[in-house]
Amino acid sequence: MKMKYTKAEHSWMFYDWAGSAFSIIVTTAVFPIYYSSAAELSGVSDANSTAYLGYTISIFTFIVALLSPLLGTMADIQGFKKRFFLTFFSLGVLGTLSLALVPHTSWIFLLIGYAIASIGTSGANVFYDGFLVDVTEPDRMNRVSSRGFSLGYIGSSIPFIISIGFILLAQNEVIPISTVNATRLAFVLTALWWGLFSLPMIRNVEQIHGVPRRPRLIKSSFKRLFSTFQQLKHYRAAFTFLIAYMFYIDGVGTIISMSTAYGKDLGLASTDLLVVLFAVQIVAAPFAILYGRLADRFPGKTMIYVAIIVYIGVCTYAFFMNTLTDFWILAMLIATSQGGIQALSRAYFGRIIPKHKASEFFGLYDIFGRFASIIGPALVAVITQATGQSNYGVFSLIILFLVGFFVLTQVPESETNSDAIQESI
Repeated sequence: MKMKYTKAEHSWMFYDWAGSAFSIIVTTAVFPIYYSSAAELSGVSDANSTAYLGYTISIFTFIVALLSPLLGTMADIQGFKKRFFLTFFSLGVLGTLSLALVPHTSWIFLLIGYAIASIGTSGANVFYDGFLVDVTEPDRMNRVSSRGFSLGYIGSSIPFIISIGFILLAQNEVIPISTVNATRLAFVLTALWWGLFSLPMIRNVEQIHGVPRRPRLIKSSFKRLFSTFQQLKHYRAAFTFLIAYMFYIDGVGTIISMSTAYGKDLGLASTDLLVVLFAVQIVAAPFAILYGRLADRFPGKTMIYVAIIVYIGVCTYAFFMNTLTDFWILAMLIATSQGGIQALSRAYFGRIIPKHKASEFFGLYDIFGRFASIIGPALVAVITQATGQSNYGVFSLIILFLVGFFVLTQVPESETNSDAIQESI
């Protein structure tokens, strides 16, 4: 049955269309290559440039992870969620624009701009996720969240194709601009795309659930956050789910972040990797919607189990992977469940948390997701170095999915977004 979405739901989902451009163009595809060339021009070795980028990512991830719960707590105050969203959204867009203005040889300032933009997009996403409880009802969250992810895959593909097209045309001297300026145009396009298509979200989505404002805002927010940590026993379903999520999403994130390394080990050229990345975006979009629809027929948690099983299959297949065809098959398998597992996790969590503390809890959701990125890469690195084979490293991620699967079975089935629980805390 086709679902008719409200204006608020449409506007909220469309932010995925707008903001996902940053993820694929800046985080994944264009900026790392642009930064590496800038560092090389400045005489920085490959090892050092990679290390500096790694330090930058670690620092801004740590900052966002620490701030997310507190900012989420403050944003749950009635009327504050939109203000925090707009602040971080603006920071992200302006930070992205700054990448086009920094001289190509100023690799340090490129890293600073990248960090500012990344803090902006990460912070905005915390409040964006928190708005899910304001725009829809619990029984519609699977579809709304999944459709948002699907729109993100499709929407980000458009500026990605345009950006890569300009860069390739510039490299081959088909158009009269340098590769550097073509890359700068990609950053400008990302910022404009993000800003323009966020307007429906800004105009039509408002905070509905929240807590009254109290004197001494920061002090009272710290007290509420501390109280939530103390009283997590009252939210057993949410807390247990966060533990499960931390493990299985670590496996998902590690596969995404290290996919380029796997491809290079198999001999894929950079152009081939971009084509595979684009194909994943296209295939992932309809599958994200499919997961949302199936979650209406089967429990959302059941579909998360299905996605975890698919990833266990991915890890197993990766163990035997040795050709470029194998890499394509692996990429398509990942595409079937990458959006689904993230969308349904967000929706499931949204249904089991108290609405008036949505931003606070999504702040915790964000911090668990970010600190999850520690175990997987380390596990792959250790196993790969010990065996000398990256296939073994990828296979080792099966541990994270198995642990996540088991912990997920311990999430109480009966606990939902209960007003009784909300009022008692």
